[in-house]
Amino acid sequence: MITAGIDAGAATTKALLFRDREIIGYRIGITAFDFPTAARNMFDELLASCDMRREEVRNVCATGYGRNSISFADKSISEITAHTRGVSFLFPEVQGIIDVGGQDSKVIVVEDGRVADFLMNDKCAAGTGKFLENTTKALEVPINDLGGLALASEHPAGITSMCTVFAETEVISLRAKGITKEDIAAGLIASIATRVGVMAKRMGLKEHVAFVGGVAKNAGMKAALEKELGTILYVPFEPQITGALGAAIAAQGNR
Repeated sequence: MITAGIDAGAATTKALLFRDREIIGYRIGITAFDFPTAARNMFDELLASCDMRREEVRNVCATGYGRNSISFADKSISEITAHTRGVSFLFPEVQGIIDVGGQDSKVIVVEDGRVADFLMNDKCAAGTGKFLENTTKALEVPINDLGGLALASEHPAGITSMCTVFAETEVISLRAKGITKEDIAAGLIASIATRVGVMAKRMGLKEHVAFVGGVAKNAGMKAALEKELGTILYVPFEPQITGALGAAIAAQGNR
């Protein structure tokens, strides 16, 4: 059976095709505040790239912020459930998940492949990809370069504010004082790692923890979180697709 998962996230939309226990293919694109169009475009592009027709896909399951606006989906599930199913498929031994996305951050406790508990920060940009995106503009470096800069730092700068607006001002002030971009980058990443680390510790995550979401591609963030939590984090080969993968698995009717 071939199924599809659509993760309509606030920043990016992901589409994935799944057959039995195999990922056939996936696509990731910008949502651009239009969930239905982004979902349709990603799904159509994915079908074309895999040389498949819509009729070959038995069921489509949607997840993410915009899941209820995906009219061609047969069902929908929460992103908490979707990430848990997707990550547990990739790492059956996982006991916890840290998901740092564009607009929120989540910590999920996993027991036997199911959600046992979770904690979400969706009221403030602190601890999210949006915080990094805005502050790197003040630093005047591409966000994809931030992790490498942070890893090259020897003296991370202290970032005292977790408010995005105030943090941007702080970055500008640090630059004016001659603090290197490497040290500022390390300070920004450390501030998020501390914020997310508090959430993870509150939920009791200690080992067998997966790190997913777009920010998981940042090597500096992974290193900072590992230092904060004192454990090695599992990062999927493509950390942005675990929600879509979980949705595709749910579309198969498993569990």
